[in-house]
Amino acid sequence: MLRDRHGRTVDYLRVSVTDRCDLRCTYCMPQDYRGFENPPDWLTYDEIERVVAAFVRLGTRRVRLTGGEPLTRGGLAPFAARLAALPGLDDLSLSTNATRLARHAPALRAAGIDRINVSLDSLNRACMTAITGRDSLPAILGGLAAAQEAGFDPIKINMVAMKGVNEHEIEPMAAFCIERGFILRLIEVMPMGATGRNTQFLPLDGIRDQLVRRFGLVPQARELGGGPARYLSTPDGRASVGFITPLSQHFCATCNRVRLSVDGTLYMCLGQEESYPLRPLLRAGASDAELEAAIRTAIELKPLQHDFNRQPDKIVRFMSQTGG
Repeated sequence: MLRDRHGRTVDYLRVSVTDRCDLRCTYCMPQDYRGFENPPDWLTYDEIERVVAAFVRLGTRRVRLTGGEPLTRGGLAPFAARLAALPGLDDLSLSTNATRLARHAPALRAAGIDRINVSLDSLNRACMTAITGRDSLPAILGGLAAAQEAGFDPIKINMVAMKGVNEHEIEPMAAFCIERGFILRLIEVMPMGATGRNTQFLPLDGIRDQLVRRFGLVPQARELGGGPARYLSTPDGRASVGFITPLSQHFCATCNRVRLSVDGTLYMCLGQEESYPLRPLLRAGASDAELEAAIRTAIELKPLQHDFNRQPDKIVRFMSQTGG
């Protein structure tokens, strides 16, 4: 198993297949942003597969495909099938904004994607238009319906909680998810780049208490994925709500993940600068043993915790550049 210098096991790799997106969520990417990586600098699918296979040989058991919006890159379903076939990989999942999911859901499910997370910050059409930069809600809801029809289970809804923007939408979102069998995950906004810092932070403690009173939520007994969410469930156990609190109650002591950006950079932490470039090795013809050694070296760089609270201006890159 991969272990960092602080004794944490790293068994979860998040892989960005593109830094491009068809939305411009206010906390993620500026409306006029054009600083994308050039496609020749993207890792090819063959190169990504080599990196993922190396991680799996080193003990990684969970892989999530992310972006940007991963479905803006062609050929994702056949590529996912290649990853799903890797011996030792137990869980292959996808994060998406779902605007293109209606036409891709059956192929993704057939390819071996086990679970999907969908970004949805409001059920109000005007609010979603303001957040995402386009009239996105109908396409997202259509994508969710297609995902359910294709047999994805569970489907998690990621909602970034923003003070003065969508805090009044949280209770209706919880009711929507409970009724439809989705798992709602509320996320505190992180000060990544100017977009993240310009979004009003909303701590989730009060929201948790509000939802406990409204829906009678109780502590969740079972694990729901390998991430940092702390879950509560409805009394009958049929629905769950998770809380991801990187600022108010950080979970750095149990962090089990690293991120591979589309240009082949391994990022050790969202809130720190430690990184390791793998693309030069891959394109110089590195052997599998050399690639595995580089990954082990990179994991040793993983810091103890982020600096979002003490140095909120530290990270200038946007979330889409790192990979969600």
